[in-house]
Amino acid sequence: MVEPQPHRVTLPNGLRVVLAPNAEPGSTEPGGPPVVGISVHYDVGFRSEPQGRTGFAHLFEHLMFQGSESLEKLAHFRHVQGSGGIFNGSTHQDYTDYFQVLPSNALERGLFLEADRMRAPRLTEENLRNQVDVVKEEIRLNVLNRPYGGFPWILLPPVLYSSFANAHNGYGDFTDLERATVDDCAAFFDTFYAPGNAVLTITGDIDVEHATELVHKHFGDVPARSVPERPSFAEPLLESERRDRQQDPHAPLPAVALGYRLPDPVGELDSYLADVVLGEVLSDGDASRLQQRLVYRDSLVVDVQAGAGLMGAPLDARDPDTFTVTAVHSPEVSTDRVVEAIDSELDRLATEGPTPEELSRVTARWSAGLYRDHDRLISRTLDLGSTELLHGRAELVGELPGRVGAITTEDVASAAKALRPETRAVLEIEPTGDSDGGAA
Repeated sequence: MVEPQPHRVTLPNGLRVVLAPNAEPGSTEPGGPPVVGISVHYDVGFRSEPQGRTGFAHLFEHLMFQGSESLEKLAHFRHVQGSGGIFNGSTHQDYTDYFQVLPSNALERGLFLEADRMRAPRLTEENLRNQVDVVKEEIRLNVLNRPYGGFPWILLPPVLYSSFANAHNGYGDFTDLERATVDDCAAFFDTFYAPGNAVLTITGDIDVEHATELVHKHFGDVPARSVPERPSFAEPLLESERRDRQQDPHAPLPAVALGYRLPDPVGELDSYLADVVLGEVLSDGDASRLQQRLVYRDSLVVDVQAGAGLMGAPLDARDPDTFTVTAVHSPEVSTDRVVEAIDSELDRLATEGPTPEELSRVTARWSAGLYRDHDRLISRTLDLGSTELLHGRAELVGELPGRVGAITTEDVASAAKALRPETRAVLEIEPTGDSDGGAA
C-alpha cells in the first residue's frame, strides 16, 4: 500500500495529532478530491466502564452530539451538513471515535466543532434523559427485537471471559442506564475525555503546515487534565470448555458460536495476523474450508462465518481479543455435529496447513479489501487514528498487506492448532417462538 508517511504533532496539553495528506508537499502525484477527513479517537470503550454502569461509554458517545461549550443542541449537525459533510461516532471495546468528512475548505469548521466538545460538552438533565431513551430504543431495535440480537458479541463474552471488563454487556442494561446522573457523566468526561487521552487524525486534501496551525489555534487552549493509567484487562486462559445456551424468541433457526482467545494484537502482532488469515481460509468465499464442508458437502448449516475480532473486524481491540466461529443450522442437525465438523476442519489445517494456492488467494483478497476500504477517505482516517491509539504507530496501516503476505502455511497451521476445545467457549442459540421474550 503506497501511502504518504503520516506527520505527527503533540500539543502541550497532550493531544496527539496525526496528519496524512493525499500527497507530500512538492509531489507531482495528483492530490485527490478536495475533501478532508477528521477523526478523534478517545482511549475509552466498553471495557473502561465501571461496574453498575454498563453501556455508559456508548451513552456518552450520544451525549457528545447534544451541544457543547459554544454550540446549542443540533448546531453540530447543522454546521457539518450545511457544509456538505457527513459525521458520526462509534463505541468499541477499547476506544470511542468521532468523525467527519467535509469539503477541504471547511477544515477549520470541523476542527472547531471537535475542539469545542473536547473542551466542554453540554451535559444537562434534559439531554441525559433524552439520550438514555434513545439508547434504550436502539437496544430494543438492534438486540431485543431482532433475530440473533447480540449474537455473538454480547452473549459470547460472559461465557469465554470471567472479569467484568471483558464479559459485561457493552450495549448496556436498562437499569444501569436509567440510574445514570449528570454528575456521573461529568466525572466520566473529566476522567476519559482529556486531550492527553485522545488522538486527532486529519487526512485528505490538506496542507500539513496550515492544518497544524489550525490544530494549535482550536485545540491548543483545551485545558490539560490528568490521564488515567489504563489497567490490564488480561485474565487466565480457560482450562476446560465452557458452554451456555440462550433462548431467542425471534430466531428462525438454531445457531452456535465458538469463541477462542487470540494472541495479543499489540505484543504478538504477527501471530495475531496468522489468525486473521486462518479466518479467511475458513470462511472467506464459497471456496473456503467451512463453506465447502458444512454448507456444500455435508449440508449441516445454512450460514457459517469465522474470523478474528469480537466486533467483526480484526485489529479493533487490544488484548484480550476473540476469534469467533458462528453457524446457523437446521433443527434436524445437532449442535454437537456442527461443532465436530468445525473441529475436524481445524484439525486438518493444524496438521497440513492451507495449500499454497489457498494461502495466496486469501491473502490477496484480504489485501485487496484493505486497499478498497482505503479508497474511502473515512475508512483511511479511522484506521490511521485507531492504529495510532492502539499500536502507537499509524504507519502500521500501510505495512499490513506486506505483513499479511508474509504469513506462511506453517503460521496458519500453528494458529489452527491453538484453537483447542479445552480453551474455548460454546454458545448455543435456541429458538423459542415466544414473541414476548428476548435476549439482552
